[in-house]
Amino acid sequence: MRLDGRVALITGGTSGIGKATAELFAREGARVAITGRNAERGESVVADITRAGGSAIFIAADVRAAADCRRAVEATVTAFGRVDILFNNAGVFFPKTVPDCTEAEWDETIDVSLKGAFLMSKYTLPVMIAQHRGVVIHTSSGWGLVGGALGAAYCAAKGGLIVMAKAMAIDHAKHGIRVNCICPGDIETPMLDDDAKKRGMDLDAYLVSCADRPMGRIGTPAEIAKSVLFLASDDSSFMTGAALVVDGGGVAD
Repeated sequence: MRLDGRVALITGGTSGIGKATAELFAREGARVAITGRNAERGESVVADITRAGGSAIFIAADVRAAADCRRAVEATVTAFGRVDILFNNAGVFFPKTVPDCTEAEWDETIDVSLKGAFLMSKYTLPVMIAQHRGVVIHTSSGWGLVGGALGAAYCAAKGGLIVMAKAMAIDHAKHGIRVNCICPGDIETPMLDDDAKKRGMDLDAYLVSCADRPMGRIGTPAEIAKSVLFLASDDSSFMTGAALVVDGGGVAD
């Protein structure tokens, strides 16, 4: 029960890493608010957590919209009285070079991953400052550190999250708030299937290429969720401004 009594707000919480993290946080004692654009999936995650004895709510929200972000924070505080953990996990990916990337694709990638994290942090940080305690975690990527092929917009957004986390860590350490990034490699989520389709690749061949790293496999949402739990809990009490890479050795290779 490493998060006993704490309240977590998770964006992109309806599938993949966000869903696994919401379920793990609930098992560890947190009350959880998840946001997303798919209400059916969101309510399903809440139902699973509730059946397992946890406490959770779903808030339909688009992190690209300031009003939705403000409403998500307000709804969390109304339901649970506080926000101790903000996990900025929402993200999208378009496999494009700069010349091939449309302006709309660039804007969506930056707005969901980077602007969304900014807006959610903007409205959550005052709550945490008043509490004199809080943890903010951004989902970046190994590609936020080293770059990757056909991922210019994605790399820009994820790299921006890492440096923004460092700036936030400096600004808010005096308020008792820690800010870090998790940097996953390829993980078994619906985003991988979607990426294969966008690239026009056979899924099996695509997954083989994703496993081409020292550990020889793709990661699981549960493995990333455990790493996010580490950053959210007091186990990482002396960490702030860090980018924790969990990628099977991909960045090291």
